Order: sequence, then structure tokens, then C-alpha cells
Amino acid sequence: MSGLDSTQLRTLVTVVAEGSFEAAARRLHVTPSAVSQRIKALEESVGQVLVRRQRPCEATEAGRPLLRLAGQLALLEREALTEARGALGGEPGRTRIAVVVNADSLATWFPAVLARLPAEPELCFDLRQDDQDHSAELLRAGTVMAAVTAERDPVQGGRVRPLGAMRYRALAAPPVVDRYFADGLTPATLAAAPVVIFDRKDRLQHRFLRTVTGRDLDPPGHYVPSVPAFSAAIRLGLGWGLVPEQIAEADVAAGNCVDLAPGRVVDVPLYWQHWHLDSRLLTALTAAVCAVAAETLRPVAA
Repeated sequence: MSGLDSTQLRTLVTVVAEGSFEAAARRLHVTPSAVSQRIKALEESVGQVLVRRQRPCEATEAGRPLLRLAGQLALLEREALTEARGALGGEPGRTRIAVVVNADSLATWFPAVLARLPAEPELCFDLRQDDQDHSAELLRAGTVMAAVTAERDPVQGGRVRPLGAMRYRALAAPPVVDRYFADGLTPATLAAAPVVIFDRKDRLQHRFLRTVTGRDLDPPGHYVPSVPAFSAAIRLGLGWGLVPEQIAEADVAAGNCVDLAPGRVVDVPLYWQHWHLDSRLLTALTAAVCAVAAETLRPVAA
């Protein structure tokens, strides 16, 4: 750690988290000039540009390892202070746990993880949402300490654990089935029927189309980037889409939707990636994630 100033590292984290030098200054209760001077001094010490001056500010490739280091040091420092103050009967410090989770996990099984952790008033969660194929990028960038991701290879300085698979079923409302799929799932009907897509990172529906037809089809699509609204759009007949089985079962049982291809499912293996760090909270969080995942996700086929 010789040559690296802890105040400068903290400032780097705050600039990236807040998105601008001005917002970081407000958070740190200093002037924007002081923030700029700290970042400039850190960059001169490293010999690299560490922050892209844009809206929002982002860490450069050279800045990412320092961002990760700063986050790890902050976590260990807060845990040590909490333990020391607790031993002396003082007030514990607050600890923020930043995790990125894909939307469907966040809407189904992941909230139960939070309930498994000890009820500590000094513990604050900072949950981010991103597609499972992209969530590890935030861990790689150093802005979160752990991620639920589809990426099985550990990021640099991290550990990975398999969690299981989220299973998706292709659903449509009865009027959509009658209008588009009276002749079954064929390349022609699937190319014509509108599909509901979560966002532009979501490729599950296209993966299903390739599995069923062996072709890359481009049907008309509606983007609905909210899990409740996504499911509601399918129930209301906007189009068909792939729905997590935890949600799909209730819609099929109530007659709101029809399973377009019983037995034809899409399984998405999920992994838990986290910093390789000897942290009490990170260990407890990992144990809770693995326990809930084992109870709710599908085993991954060998």
C-alpha cells in the first residue's frame, strides 16, 4: 500500500459511485476542486488516467483495480471498526453491501437471501440490477462486491460458485395462442407472432426460437423492462415471452396463460461471483445465497 493514499482512494470510489466530481464533493463535504486535486494526485502517483471525465464519470481500465482495492479496504476497515467498537461498547459503523443481481432473480428468489442474514442495523444493502450475461462486468469494474451472473469463469481477484439454473417457460395468453399458434409452433408462426422482451440485453426469447426452429428469427418485439409489467404484458395479450417458472406456474394454473411448448424450457445456469476476500459479511452473504439457491433453483444438467 506504500504510495497509495487512502483518502485519494476513497475519493476515487465516491466519484465513480456518484457519477461526477461535484456530487462526490457534496458526499465528501469538500469542494469540487479538492476532489479534482485528489484524483489528479492519485493519477500522478500511478502514472495513468484513472477516471473518464464524462457524465457519469467512469473508471478507466487502469482505475478498475484501484476501485476494487478501495472497496475491499473499505469493507475490511468497517468490519474491523465495528468489531473494535463493539468490544468497547461503542456504536458500530455502517457497512454497505453492494451486489448486482439479474432482474428475474431479484423478483423471485434473491430477496429471501436478505432475510437469511443476521438482522444488524448497521448493515445496508445496495442492490443493482443487470442482465445475467452482463452483471459480472460491475464486479470486474470494482463497483460491487458480488454478483449473480451467468458467467462461470471467475473475474480477476474473485471466486465463483455454481448456484443452479433458472428455468423459463414460453407463455402466451389464450387469445394470442388462438390468433397466432392455431397450427402450432412453426417458423412461420413464430416469425409473425409478437414477442415480449425484457430489454435490449435480453436474448432468452431468441435462444428459444433457435432451439425450436433451428433458425435466427426476428419477430416483432415489445420491450418491457420490468418483471411485473413483463408478465402483465403477456397476460394481457401483448405477445408471448419466456417467464421464470416461479411466476409461470401461477399464470398457467389460473388460466391466464398457456404454455406454448410443454417440456420445452430454457434453463439459464447462474453463478455467484464475489471478491476473494476474508470478510465476515461476505462469507455470511455467500452462505445465504448458496442456501436459498439450493432450495429454489434447478440443478444444472451435467
